[in-house]
Amino acid sequence: MNTKFIIVMGVSGSGKTTIGNALAQRLKWDFYDADSFHPAENITKMANGIPLNDDDRRPWLNSLHDLITSCIKTKFPGVLACSALKERYRQTLVENNQDVQIVYLKGDYELISSRMGTRTGHYMKPQMLRSQFAALEEPTNAQVMDVSIPFDEIVGKIIKTIV
Repeated sequence: MNTKFIIVMGVSGSGKTTIGNALAQRLKWDFYDADSFHPAENITKMANGIPLNDDDRRPWLNSLHDLITSCIKTKFPGVLACSALKERYRQTLVENNQDVQIVYLKGDYELISSRMGTRTGHYMKPQMLRSQFAALEEPTNAQVMDVSIPFDEIVGKIIKTIV
């Protein structure tokens, strides 16, 4: 595979933004945070502790798919940090796009919950983490990274698989 786009996925607090941003910097690719593409209504729901449903996510996922397609067509590789918890969400993101690699940041509830407890200024509340784990359908076609190892090591391992 000639990777031109990477989706870094996992539950909230798994390190998607930190790892995705570091990965994009090392590769000199563009970085995108899927959270920035949510409509205001979705952010308001999550900030109020209300999990999103599939209808809430549909336009958001479609806009992310359009972003990935555009990056690949214009030959501007990118890295997207996106929860992409369900298989059908990942299918929507990569539909008709070759050369997309999915990286799954896997960690247990206790570790990720403890990380979320130290995070400030994020609309995703720690009490919503259980709903993320409940919705998670672990991918079978992704590079799996254990989030208990240092972030720099994770980034290095990802880069080795695409170079």
